[in-house]
Amino acid sequence: MPIRPIVRFPDPRLRRRAEPVGSIDEDVQTLARDLTETMHAAPGIGITAPHVGILRRLVVIQLESDPEPHIYVDPEVVWSSPDRIRHVEGSVSMPGVTDELERHARVRVRYSGLDGEAHEEEAEGLMAVCLQHEIDQLDGIFWIDRLSKLKRDRLIKRFEKLHRIRA
Repeated sequence: MPIRPIVRFPDPRLRRRAEPVGSIDEDVQTLARDLTETMHAAPGIGITAPHVGILRRLVVIQLESDPEPHIYVDPEVVWSSPDRIRHVEGSVSMPGVTDELERHARVRVRYSGLDGEAHEEEAEGLMAVCLQHEIDQLDGIFWIDRLSKLKRDRLIKRFEKLHRIRA
C-alpha cells in the first residue's frame, strides 16, 4: 500500500469533475487502500482520488473517533438540512492554511461500498462537513471556492508565502 503523491494547489485537476467509478475491481480496492495510507501520512481526515491526480469518484474519511476509515464510491448528497454550521476546513492539497466555512449541519449521502452494495447514510456535525467538502472536490469545487473573493485571495497569498519560505 504505497503512499501516493498528493496533487498540490493550484493544479487544474483539483477543479475538474471526477468520473464515476462504476464497477469495483481490484484497481479500485487498491486505490482505496492507497488513499487511506496517503491520508494518514498527509495527515488528514479526508481524501479523494482527485487529490492524488485520479479523476474518479472515490472518497476516504476517517475522523479521530473512527476505528476504521469510511470509504465512499460514487457518493452523492441526496438531502441537506436547512440548518447550517460553521467549521474550520483545509485540504491535503493546500497544507498549512485553513479557514472557516459554512455548510449544512446534516446531510444524507447515497454511495456504494467497496463490496459493491448500495448504501445511504445520514451524517451530522464534522462528518457532514467532511462529506460535503470531499463531494465538492469530486465535483471540481475546491474548498476555497466557497470563501469570499477577499478571504480566498488572502488565503492564497498566505499559502504562497508559506511555501516560498519552505522551498
